[in-house]
Amino acid sequence: MKKSVTELYGVLEYEFKDESLLKRALTLGFGDHFNGYERLEFLGDRVLGLTVATMLFESFPNEPEGDLARRFAQLTRAETLAIVAEKLGFRNYLTCLHSGSKNDVTTSVLSDICEAVIAAIYRDSDFETAAAFVRKHWEKLMHELALPPVDAKTRLQEAAQARKLPLPVYTELERTGPDHSPVFVMQVEVQGFEPCFAEGASKREASQKAAAELLRKMKK
Repeated sequence: MKKSVTELYGVLEYEFKDESLLKRALTLGFGDHFNGYERLEFLGDRVLGLTVATMLFESFPNEPEGDLARRFAQLTRAETLAIVAEKLGFRNYLTCLHSGSKNDVTTSVLSDICEAVIAAIYRDSDFETAAAFVRKHWEKLMHELALPPVDAKTRLQEAAQARKLPLPVYTELERTGPDHSPVFVMQVEVQGFEPCFAEGASKREASQKAAAELLRKMKK
């Protein structure tokens, strides 16, 4: 029996006046950008971004912009949003339009769904209500980061600069799969080292994996 999205009201701690907004946020359009979550995701990304940026600005008053940016990237990356989405059980309420299956839900898609739900709350109420939802579910994550995180791409850039080499160069080698579940292959080069490549559900994910692999080679 299909679950009703009204069951999420308790989890979200918010009761929708217009239930269709929440249903759309949880709908996999598979290219139908007007009836699926995509447009809401675009808006939710901005609500999340401003709220998280404000949280960081107020919580770490002595950190420079670069450290805040690292924290921001960690808190708003697809993997983090997918964790929140899984914790709140969004996957159990997804609806598919047209062709496609819930089995096609990647980390990237689940991340987008999370942003779409944030936008649905915002559209149904106001910015402060949506921001309160973000603060509740991102506050703990923010303080779990004892130090500003440094991702593989940043570490690779720093490693190249330490050797007085040009900055790493990233190249998209290939994109395969359907629009709703793409696979990217990215290559990274640093002068004097053999290029490395890796695949991922987004260019960012593939680039991070390639950078991590090249870092390992540079340390040998």
